[in-house]
Amino acid sequence: MAVPKRKHSKKRTRTRRAQWKIAAVGTHSCPQCHAPKLPHRVCQSCGTYNGRKVIGISDAE
Repeated sequence: MAVPKRKHSKKRTRTRRAQWKIAAVGTHSCPQCHAPKLPHRVCQSCGTYNGRKVIGISDAE
């Protein structure tokens, strides 16, 4: 099994880990009301998904 010969310094480790970034979630516009929404989710403004009404507007609030 491979074992490191020397201990990596804290700076080297932290510099490497500084590149581990979380990407921001992309938003799409709703085709019905053009409000921003998450992909593959029901629109919270109008309650539609895939071109059909899924939830009522009073349920969305």
